[in-house]
Amino acid sequence: MPVNPQSNVEVTAFDWVPDFARGYVRDLRPRWACEEIGLDYAEHLISAINRPADHFLFQPWGQVPVLNDGGIRLFESGAILLHLAEKDARLMPRDPQARANTLAWLFAAYNSVEPMLFELGNVDLFAKDEQWAQLRRPSLIEFIQGRLGRLSDAIGDKEYLAGAFTVADIAMATVLREAVEAGLIAEQPRLQRYLDRCLARPAFQRALAAQLEAFSEEAGPPAA
Repeated sequence: MPVNPQSNVEVTAFDWVPDFARGYVRDLRPRWACEEIGLDYAEHLISAINRPADHFLFQPWGQVPVLNDGGIRLFESGAILLHLAEKDARLMPRDPQARANTLAWLFAAYNSVEPMLFELGNVDLFAKDEQWAQLRRPSLIEFIQGRLGRLSDAIGDKEYLAGAFTVADIAMATVLREAVEAGLIAEQPRLQRYLDRCLARPAFQRALAAQLEAFSEEAGPPAA
């Protein structure tokens, strides 16, 4: 729960990804949001290797997630989180300033933090043997450290970004997880404590378990 094949809210996700991507595919974000408010959703699993042609009608680049909410379809995890957050004050406060803070932090996660971590993933994983990546990494790490330091200062002693837990924390926590393996979060004790609080939430644990359960080894590429 709340994965429910009969639900009219449907999250499109992959039925298989390589090991390094498991638990990090972005359908985790709408799954987490649904779990926080007890919103049932169905899974629509597609192949990441042979993506169905009609999927590109709803996601131009063939990525996931796509949300179908009773016939309303949208893509991009940030847009999906906003759509789901409007359903429940537990994800989007009704107080004007609290709502503004939530929106600002949601966009900050995607625009001010995630792009540099995406670049780091490219440098460390997909292009690690390329000379340009080895040259780029030191200055990139320095920039990320500075940005995470500012984020740590902004969080301060707050439990969550906007005070109470909101959809912004779903965005930021899933983004920050991408920096854990590089050791960049451990350098910032306040950020580590913030991330630990977010990931300890039962709703996150259920969402993660649901994503991992959806993966099938039979759906992957044939063994070499």
